[in-house]
This record gives sequence, structure tokens and C-alpha cells, in this order.
Amino acid sequence: MQLRNDVKKLGNILGEVLKNHGGETLFNKVEDIRELAKDVRDQYDEEKYNQLKKEIETVDPSMRQQVIRAFSIYFHLVNIAEQNHRIRRSQFYRLERDSDVQRHSVQEAILALKSDNHDDETVQKIIDDLSIELIMTAHPTEATKRTVLEIQKRISIILQKLDHPMLPYKKRRNLEETLKNEVTVLWQTDELRHRKPTVLDEVKNGLYYFEQTLFDVLPAVHQELEDQLNDYFVNKQWKVPNFLNFGSWIGGDRDGNPFVTPKVTWETLKLQRDLAVKKYDEGLTELMKRFSQSTTRVDIPEEFIRHVEEQEKQYLVGREKWQIEGEVYRRKFAVMLKRLRQVGSKSKHAYDHAEELLQDLMMIQDASSEHNLEGTKLKKLNKMIRQVQLFGFHLATLDVRNHSGEHEAAITEMLRVVGITEDYASLSEQEKLDLLEKVLKDPRPLMLLNEDYSEETQNIFDVFKMIQSAHDEFGKRSIEVYLVSMTQSASDLLEVLVLAKEAGIYRLHVDGTVESSITVAPLLETVDDLIAGPEIMRTLFSMDVYRRNVAERGDHQEIMLGYSDGSKDGGTLTANWKLFKAQQEIHNMAREFDVGLKFFHGRGGSLGRGGGPLNRSIMSQPAETLGDGVKITEQGEVLSSRYMLGDIAFRNLEQAASALIQATSTVHAGGEMVTGLKPEWEEAIESISEHSLKKYQDLVFGDKDFLTYFKQTTPLNELRELNIGSRPMSRKGSEKFEDLRAIPWVFAWTQCRQMIPAWYASGTGFASYLENGGDKALETLQEMYEKWPFFHSTINNLQMALMKADMMAAKEYVQLVEDKEIGDRIFGDIYDEYNRTKEMILKISGSSELLDFTPNIQGSVHLRNPYVDPLNFMQVDLIQKLRETEEDEHSEEILTDVLLTISGVAAGLLNTG
Repeated sequence: MQLRNDVKKLGNILGEVLKNHGGETLFNKVEDIRELAKDVRDQYDEEKYNQLKKEIETVDPSMRQQVIRAFSIYFHLVNIAEQNHRIRRSQFYRLERDSDVQRHSVQEAILALKSDNHDDETVQKIIDDLSIELIMTAHPTEATKRTVLEIQKRISIILQKLDHPMLPYKKRRNLEETLKNEVTVLWQTDELRHRKPTVLDEVKNGLYYFEQTLFDVLPAVHQELEDQLNDYFVNKQWKVPNFLNFGSWIGGDRDGNPFVTPKVTWETLKLQRDLAVKKYDEGLTELMKRFSQSTTRVDIPEEFIRHVEEQEKQYLVGREKWQIEGEVYRRKFAVMLKRLRQVGSKSKHAYDHAEELLQDLMMIQDASSEHNLEGTKLKKLNKMIRQVQLFGFHLATLDVRNHSGEHEAAITEMLRVVGITEDYASLSEQEKLDLLEKVLKDPRPLMLLNEDYSEETQNIFDVFKMIQSAHDEFGKRSIEVYLVSMTQSASDLLEVLVLAKEAGIYRLHVDGTVESSITVAPLLETVDDLIAGPEIMRTLFSMDVYRRNVAERGDHQEIMLGYSDGSKDGGTLTANWKLFKAQQEIHNMAREFDVGLKFFHGRGGSLGRGGGPLNRSIMSQPAETLGDGVKITEQGEVLSSRYMLGDIAFRNLEQAASALIQATSTVHAGGEMVTGLKPEWEEAIESISEHSLKKYQDLVFGDKDFLTYFKQTTPLNELRELNIGSRPMSRKGSEKFEDLRAIPWVFAWTQCRQMIPAWYASGTGFASYLENGGDKALETLQEMYEKWPFFHSTINNLQMALMKADMMAAKEYVQLVEDKEIGDRIFGDIYDEYNRTKEMILKISGSSELLDFTPNIQGSVHLRNPYVDPLNFMQVDLIQKLRETEEDEHSEEILTDVLLTISGVAAGLLNTG
């Protein structure tokens, strides 16, 4: 009811805005379209359906843009209302400790450990094994401008304030007036970007979330876990390790983005450090106000007082010193602020490393503990200690990524110039490995002067020199991992190690010892690469020169799994199963070499790219693979939906922590999840995957007209004009399917509501298994859904995909295909497969309707559909007009309107890329 009231309130305000800016004519037109769309959704009637289409097609061009924006802005307001309701529900559970425990909360996870009768030692091991790192990327799927997101945030804050039960009438009236003003400003703001963002624009966008929420929320999640442990396991004072961290690719991801240069990466690291220092400055200033204790009132250790005196002499002069001698802590903070404010300069007074700042904070913690009340904690001080441990001076570890082909080309030229081999690239894999191993075992450098090489090779080498300089300037945590895109063989990783050796990041000393400050990680993307992954890593672990590097990196190896290209290559069902299986096989193989693995899941926001709730993503992995940590990408519109508001960010990260505790405790308990799948489950999913893969590839690669259908039935070409990212849509500017990036592939299918990357061919896989699997086939699938988290998550994600796909709206896009026979034939196949998949999913889940297991989301999709439909219909009409229009005075206007519909559909459907 409260959510409905918020939606109604915001909808009414939007109605007033429409009347004020477009008069009754605009308001009535929007209302007519809305009512017709609702009627068609409530009970399909062909006459009303045609009436709705006619109403849309006959909108006067002078009014069209306003009609599109009315529906788009409505979605922005609904999104705000739904987020506010999430906050409201979460706060309800936190009113009292002993009230109902919220699902997927840290409290629920700790209560489960308690009810399972784990002793303190086992609980400590579980907590020590927790490790999750979330990586921000700049993948271009956020269609909403930062300015619009800021307005949305202000509206959300007003709604939260209006929830206060003791709000005086005058304050309530003022807030409601401000709410109307903000919705008006939203209407008056241009939501389209007029230029592509630069890489540094993207960096600043990412840093926004650190500044607004993450710098405070990450310590809060750690504190919540510590508090719950102390509440429920009372015989021990718990100390929670720094298990939850954020990293970034923004400014370091070179793969396919020519604008990410070493200079840009360096500027990124400087911006990150500047923000960390700024936040610490604010924190120290606040602590300085609070630590007003005087030696005339409390006993402060003499050793600490002498330390402060020595530091004042070393770092401060004159009025820089705190003037009240007895306020020793403030004297210490004055020294710390002086040193902090010099960070990044060449001053000898500056902190060289964040560890020095940390030591000073812990010294204050130790000294003040002697005069605090027993059992109390200085949480503000503890919070800042945690922040320095988490963020250092680097703020977020920056991963560097590049394509394997770039490294091979550089190595080929290097080896030719020094006369080792004329054409390295043409060697067999074994010949490459033998040669690279020999180079790595030779302590001498390989390269000659830079000018002896092409510009491309110099650029590659400059990246590695930059990493070495970054370690000196920003600390070794600033860049720890180098990712190799399209890893297809063991030599792809050894090539990077050779380049690291030349830059001094990897060193083999004469006595045989290795020094290394970089982890080289493969990115396994296609189905074939996932299958080959275990053998690639076995080859590397068997080589002494590579194994030594792994040993130097703590006997840990990171492996990234790509969800996008695998899905594009083989369909979502096959890709997800191959990902699951590859993890198990690589994990089991690595145990033979005593190597710990951290799997890095390259998930997108959309279901077609492995998206979905973060906690469900964690629980769907093989539990035994989580013990050495997990990394997951967070990107595009996911960043704003999860981390724009502090309360939502906390809830999202709490859910992730809860899932990780649950999965890790299962590992320690040695449950069935860990010891392996039931043979009949694995047999079933293998059969399903095989039939699904064939169905998918028969369409995508086997039908000669499919690419034509895709390009014409979706707004793929129009997406190029939507300025949402610095990176090109395809590798090498190619028009080939294999070079098209997975993001526009998924985004385009989402816009036309067919969404085939998220569900297509699954129904055929399930139906084939039921047909050939005997009498108990359905029973087996239902058992898998009930007891196997991976399969449960897969089925639920398919439900979400089918719910957001819509064949009624999708059918309209078929008229964009120039050859009617191609359009009707391919859409007919998609339509049949949709119905087949829906039927299978409902049978397996035992539901009568899609998303019965989550009525909130089910209701949200039902609420949104009547408002997305008009945007879809307008988009089809406008794309048709645009493609028929020669370059004239109207084409730019029509293109703008198309882009507005794309932005509106993205806001309506969410998790689009």
C-alpha cells in the first residue's frame, strides 16, 4: 500500500507538470495512450490494440517528444519509489533486535551458524575464509545521465523524509513543495548526453559512488558482522577481517578501448588517491573535534605523550602546533593532518604509505583504550581504521586488462628485433612455451632501446613501465592483477610475464629466487575457452617458472570467467553450465598443485550476461570454489541502482555477505553441495545443455538470414548514437558478428523485447530431456530446482527473462525487417521457443505463473508493462521513419526521439546491459 501511494503521488505530480508544460492537450494524449495500453494488457482485444497503435502513430510530431518523455520520466519515478520501499522494508526489520529477522541479512546468517551449533573456532575459520571483491567497470549500459541520477537521489531523500511519522505539518508541506519542484526540474532536464564520455569522465562517475556511499558503507557492513557475532557468540570478542573490498577496471581496461592509455591510467590513480586523502582529511578533522580529552582529566600514557612531542618537533612549526598542551590527542591529530595534506607532494613530511597513517590511528586507539569505559568502543575511530585498511591511499585496486593478440604481436616483434626468432606468432604452442620459458629463466633483460620498436609495441611496453612506476608512487595494492582477454592457450599468460619481466615487475634473481608484484590472470570467455581452461592452467602450473610466480603471489591464482561472450557464442543455458563445470574442474586440478583459486565472474547487469541479484550470483557458484575468495563485476546501470543510496548499498552488500557466510559454512560442514553433484543431475544438465546449444547455434550461426534479422529488427545501429560509453561497440570497427561486443548485442535484444540472449533455446533443452529422460525426468528436474542452488538460480533467472521479454511488443519490431519472409520465419521460431520455454519453466518450478516466488518483482513487471508498450510501439514507428528518411531537416529530430525511446525502455525494464 505504501509503495502504491508513493507511485500514485509521484504520478499525480508528473500529471501536474505535463499540464503546466504542455497543457491539457498533452496531458490528455498521454492519458489516452496509457489507458488504452492498460486495457490491452488487462484483456487483449485486437480492436483496442489497433486503436492503441493508431493513437501512437498519429501523435503530432510537435508533441511526440513530450509524450515519449512523459512515459520515460514515469519510469524514473517508479524506480525511485521502489527503491524507497526497499529502504522502508529494511528499516522495519531493524526497529528491534528481536523482531522478525530479515531474510538474507547478516543477522540471519549468524543466527544460522548459532542454530547449527558451530563452536567459536569453526565460526572464526568461516569468517577468516570470507573474501569478496566487487569490481566497477565502465561497460556502457547506463543510459541515464549523472544529472538525472542526482535529481532521482534528491527525490528519494525527500520520500524518505516524508515517511517520518512525527513530521510537523509545516515541514511536510515544505517537503511536498520541494518534491514537486524536483519532478519539475527532472522534466526540464535534457536526459540525453550530447557527447561521448571520455575515459576520465567514466573514472569520475565511478569515484562518485566511493565518495557518496561506499567509503562509509563498506566499514558499516564489516561492523554489522562484528556486532552480530558479539551479540550471538558472547564468549569471545570478535575481530572481523577486511573481507569485502571494491576494485575497478575504469581507466585500466585497455581491451578494445584505444583511449585507455598509460597516461590516462596514471591520471586515474591520482584521482583515486586524491579522493582517499580528501575523505581521510574529513575523518581526521571530525575525530579531532571528538578527542578533546585533557591530561588534567584523564591519564594518558606517558609513552604516547613523549611520542607526540617528538613528532611535533619533527613535523610542525609555530602555529601549526595545537596550542593547548593538555589536549594531547588533538596535538597528535594536528601532526597527522599536516602529513596527510602533503601526500602526493615531494615533501619529506608526507606519509609515504597508508600503513603509516594506520599505525598512527592504532596508536591513538591503544592509548585511549586505557581511559574508556569497559566494554565500550570508539566506533568513529574504529571506522576510520577500517577505512584506511580497506582503501589505503589507492582507494580501489585497479585491474589492467588487454587482449592476448596485443601481447603476442609485441612479443613477436621483440624476439625478431633481438634475433631470437623471426616469426614467434607462427610457432606451435609447445615451441612458444619452450621459448618463453627460456626467456623467463634468463635474468638478463631482453629488450633494446624503445626506439628500435614500432609504436604499437612501445605502447604495450609503456603500460608495464607505468605499472612499475605506479607501485612506487601509489603502493603495490594500486595495481595487482593483469587480465588477459581471449586467453586461448598457456602461452598467452607467459607472454605477459615476459613483458612484466622487462619492466621489472617480475624478477628472477641469479640465485633462482623470484620477486613478483603482479598476478597474471586469464579471461576465459567463449564456450571453447571454458572447456580448454583446465588444461591451460594445468600446463602453466606444471611449469616451474610460472609456478614460482604463483608461489610469490601467495600460492593464489586468479581466473576470470566471461559470461557475455560465452552466452553470445552458445546461449545462456550452455554458457552457464560450462562456467559452472569449468570452475569445478579447474578448482580440483589446482588442488593437485596446492594452488588456491579466486574466480572472477565477469557478469553484466542483464540476465543475458549473467546478471541478477548479487547474493543469488554467489549462491549459484560451486560452494567449494568460494573458499579462496570471489570477484564479481558491477557495471552500468547496476552501479546507480545498487550504490547511489547508502541504505540500498548497505542492503545489497549485506545480502552478499550473508550469502558468502552461508556458502562458506557449507564448505566447512562438508555438505553434499561440496562433495559433488548427484550423477543423475549432471547427466541431466549435460543432456539439456547439448540440445540447447544445438538449437541456439542452428539459429544464430546456422541460419544465413539471422544476422540480417538481428540488425533490422533491433535498434542496433541507432544505439551507436547513444553516447553512453567511451569504448567502441565492436572490436576493430568490424561489422562481423564475432567482433560485435556482447553489450550492444544484449542491449539491442532487450530494447525490442525479444531478449533472446537471456532465454532462447532453454525450452528445447528441457523439452528434449523430458522427452528422452524416462518417467522420472520431470521429477529429477524438480529435485534439481529444489536442492541445487545453481539450477535453482538458473531457472529463476529464466523466469525473470521470460517475464521481461514480451512477444506482443516484440512482434511489432518484425515489420522493420525488409524481407517479410525472413522476419516472419525467424520470429515464428522465437515465438514458438518462448512458449516452449515458459511451459517447461512452469513445470519445473511448480508455479502457475512466472515469478510466483517473488510477488514484489512480479507485481513491478505487471505495473511497468502498460507503460513500456507505448515506448516500444513509438520506437518501431520512429525507426521505420528514420530508416526511410534521407538525410534532411527531419532526420536529426527523429533520431533524437528514437534515442529518447531507447532511454525510456531501458529505465522501464532495468538491468538492460
